[in-house]
Amino acid sequence: MPSALESPEAGEEDILRYEEMQDDAVSPMDLSELLKEGTKESHDRAENTQFVKDFLKGRIKKELFKLATVALYFTYSALEEEMDRNKDNPVFAPLYFPVELHRREALAKDLKYFYGEDWKEKIQCSEATQQYVDRIHHVGQHEPELLVAHAYTRYMGDLSGGQVLKKVAQRALKLPSTEEGIQFYVFDNVSNAQQFKQLYRARMNALDLDKNTKERIVEEANKAFRFNMQVFDELDKIGRSLAEEAQDGGFPVHDGKGDIRKCPYYADKLGTASPGCPFHAAVGLARQPLVQLVLAACMAVAAGAAAWYIL
Repeated sequence: MPSALESPEAGEEDILRYEEMQDDAVSPMDLSELLKEGTKESHDRAENTQFVKDFLKGRIKKELFKLATVALYFTYSALEEEMDRNKDNPVFAPLYFPVELHRREALAKDLKYFYGEDWKEKIQCSEATQQYVDRIHHVGQHEPELLVAHAYTRYMGDLSGGQVLKKVAQRALKLPSTEEGIQFYVFDNVSNAQQFKQLYRARMNALDLDKNTKERIVEEANKAFRFNMQVFDELDKIGRSLAEEAQDGGFPVHDGKGDIRKCPYYADKLGTASPGCPFHAAVGLARQPLVQLVLAACMAVAAGAAAWYIL
C-alpha cells in the first residue's frame, strides 16, 4: 500500500507522506518535486480510507491481511513484468533496480506462509486489483514513460511508511519474529533506505522528459493512488463482512482463499447472493428464535445423555 514515513512514532495523519528532500539544489520543476506536490491531495485521501486507518491502529484481521497480500502479489507481478519489458527503454531504464526493489518473490514467500505449498491454486485476483493490473499492463506496453509513476508510487512508499506497517502487522497478527508473512516489507539489498530513495529521486530527475510528459506522469501517479484506494475500499467492504460475521456468531464460512464473491455468506453481505442459496437459507433459519430454542433443548438432552453415559 502506498505509505511513507519511517518513524513508528509518526502521527497517523502523516503516515502516507513521503519525506521532504533536504537537497537545496532540487528544482521545483524536477520530476520528484512535481510528484511530491502533485500527489499531496491523493496522499490525504488514501490515508483517510477506513482500511488504512484501521490498519495503522492495529485493527487488521489476519484473513483480511492475507487478501491484501494477494492483491499486492498480482499488482507487483504486473508492475515487474512491465519493468522487465522496459528495462532497456531510456524513458525508464535508469529506474530499473530489480535486485534492490522487486517484490514479487517476497510476496510469493508470504503467500506460501499463509496459504501453504499450493497457494497459487488458492488465490484469485479481485475485481479492483484486476483494474489496477490492467492499467499497469496498458502503460507498460503503450506508454512506458508513465511506468515511472507506478514504480515511484509503489516502491518509495514500501521503503518508507511500509516499514511502519510491517511492525504494525507483525505485532497485531502475532507473526513470527523471523519475519515470515511480512517478507514484502523486507529489503535485504537496500542497506540505507533514505540514501537509496535519494538516489532513486535523482535518477528520476535526470530522465530526459519534457514538461508535458512530466505532467502526464504526475497525472498517472494520481491514477495509481486511485487504483490503490479502490483496492482499499474493496478490502474495507470485506472487512465489514468479517466484523459482522464475528458478531453474528463467527460462522467459519470463508478462509480468505479464492474468490470471496463465490462464498455464499460474503456474497449475501455484498448483496449478490442468490435468493435460493441453500447456505443462506440455512443460516437464516438457524437465526430464528424458535429454531434456536429447539436446538438449545436438543443440546441439553444430548448433554444429559452424555453425562449419564459417562457416569
